[in-house]
Amino acid sequence: MRTVLVVDDEPEIVRILRDYLERAGFAVVTASDGEAAVAMARRHRPDIVLLDLTLPFLDGLDVARALRRDAEVPIIMLSARTEETDRIVGLELGADDYVAKPFSPREVVARVRAVLRRADATHLHGDVVRVGESIELDVPRMETSVDGHRVELTATEFQLLLHMARQPGRVFTRAQLLDAVHGVAVESYERAIDAHVKNIRRKIERDPHAPRRLQTVFGVGYRLAESP
Repeated sequence: MRTVLVVDDEPEIVRILRDYLERAGFAVVTASDGEAAVAMARRHRPDIVLLDLTLPFLDGLDVARALRRDAEVPIIMLSARTEETDRIVGLELGADDYVAKPFSPREVVARVRAVLRRADATHLHGDVVRVGESIELDVPRMETSVDGHRVELTATEFQLLLHMARQPGRVFTRAQLLDAVHGVAVESYERAIDAHVKNIRRKIERDPHAPRRLQTVFGVGYRLAESP
């Protein structure tokens, strides 16, 4: 049974999410503030975290930073903040998805399943994907090496890079990349791809400000160079 950590300071939201997730077959643990969230994550090692941005003691962004230091657990941000900057900051911290309040509990359950499927999918292919002499993606182990050095990617970042690495040189639109890393139909949010690309570049490029591997094709999208 997969475990979901629900972090929100509104008891009614926690109750509703717990009910829907448990009916969907998940085990649920909860926390109502940021410090408790970090402690619960370390204690229970959840498979995925539903994380509100506005929390007492330690806000959601700080919690996400702490979780990322400990493990690559998938994170779905929950927030009443709808500004694009909030979403971008969350995604740049490595969040796998973002759900704005008010939300449908059924949609949240669908998103949880989609993110977990995406994380699991990286373990189902028995292959190693190489691009040129510098990038290697070990799919069963979900490990990435660049110039012989291992780099840590989140599940979403790994899946996104893997999708492009399987067809190096091909130009992908943001919509195509968004579809590749989302397992369910969700609101099109193509700027999310830009945030993930920025994260990947920071990890795989010699100079993220002058990327030579993960290239922008202006007006279209992105491509992974054939000989990065």
